[in-house]
Formats: sequence, structure tokens, C-alpha cells
Amino acid sequence: MEAAGRQRRLRRRRAYGFGVVAIAAAAIVALPALARTSAQPQARLHAGSGSCSSGSIQVDIQDFQFVPATVVPGPDLPTAWRIVDPAPLDDLARFYRDAETEFGVPWSYLASIHLVETRMGRIRGTSVAGAQGPMQFMPGTWAAYGEGDVNSDRDAIRAAARYLKANGAPANMPNALFRYNNSQRYVRAVTAYAEVMRAEPDAYRGYYGWQVYYLTTKGDILLPVGYGR
Repeated sequence: MEAAGRQRRLRRRRAYGFGVVAIAAAAIVALPALARTSAQPQARLHAGSGSCSSGSIQVDIQDFQFVPATVVPGPDLPTAWRIVDPAPLDDLARFYRDAETEFGVPWSYLASIHLVETRMGRIRGTSVAGAQGPMQFMPGTWAAYGEGDVNSDRDAIRAAARYLKANGAPANMPNALFRYNNSQRYVRAVTAYAEVMRAEPDAYRGYYGWQVYYLTTKGDILLPVGYGR
């Protein structure tokens, strides 16, 4: 019963992107690696430890619950957001893999950042801090590391890989991620999602299916495709 309850809870995860809390709700099991039992040793939950192991990976379940303490739910829905369909799953996978080949940054980390920042491109608009595009670049950072269109998934993913490499990736991913977003919670969350996808590539399909929810004082509100148009 305890394992089943954990599996259900793992189908909803909070992540930080676009300067507010977006809540990921999966219609399918988005974390298949975490949902297995100890009878399947590739990835298993350790009862009472709050952690998941898969090969040499050790991920704390709390790492999936990245909600910055500075975010306080408000009564209103965002007015600067538009919600759109993401690019096709296979196209995004190719962009991640191509960037990994070019810059050496693991594809799963690029996918994880994309997921946390804008639900893999579903959220469009400029953040309150001024960050733009599917990988949320500040204008100055884009000028230094970007090529092409900041709103293009492919161009933004390449720029993210370029930036991460310049800051120590892949040898020092924690430092590179911290430079991307100066929050240790962000580093832990991105790492947790990325390591699940690395251990269980099919988890990418689950994460791709996550929709955009917005945390308000009235509860979690689904923002469907077409919102803000």
C-alpha cells in the first residue's frame, strides 16, 4: 500500500519555471523508473529512506519537489503567459541529442532544464525577470551564447548546452546548473529529472506529456493549450 501511494504521488511534481510555480500533472506514469518495486532491481524505492537508486545513481525523492520558498501562491492567473502545443516529441529528442553531440552536455540534462523552465516549450512569454524563450535566457546571456532565435527550441537548446559547457559541464554539472539558475533547489530538481531520464530513457515520453498547472490560492489550475491567446 505504501509503495502504491508513493507511485500515485510521483505522478504529480512541482517544478519552477518562468518565475512562478508550475505544477506538472501527468496523465500517464511519468516516472516509470521510480514506480518499480525491489523485485525489478534496475531502479527501486527504498522504504523509509526517501531515495531512489538506479545503477550508480542515488536520487532523493525530495529533489523532485522543487518549490522555491520565495514563491507565494496568488489569487490570479498569469496574464503574460500563452500556452501552446510543444514541438513534436521526436524533434525535441533530436535537438537534445544533437546538442549533446556538439557540446558534450548530456541530453537528459537539456531535456530536464527544458521541462523545468517552460514545460518543454509549452509556456510562451517573457518572465518577470526578463528571461525569454523555451530555455529562459536573459537578453545579455543570449547575446553571449545564443545563435538564431531565442524562441526556437532548437536554437535555445543549443545555447543552453553552450552555456553549460562554458561553466563546467559535463565534468561539473552541479556548478554549470547553478550558474544557469543560482538556486541549489533548482540544481537538485534538474539533476533528479535528468538522472531518471538517463537511467530510464522512456521516462522522457512521460515528462513530455506533462501539462501546465498554476498554483493559486484557489488551488492548482490547469492552463490548457490556447490559454492567453
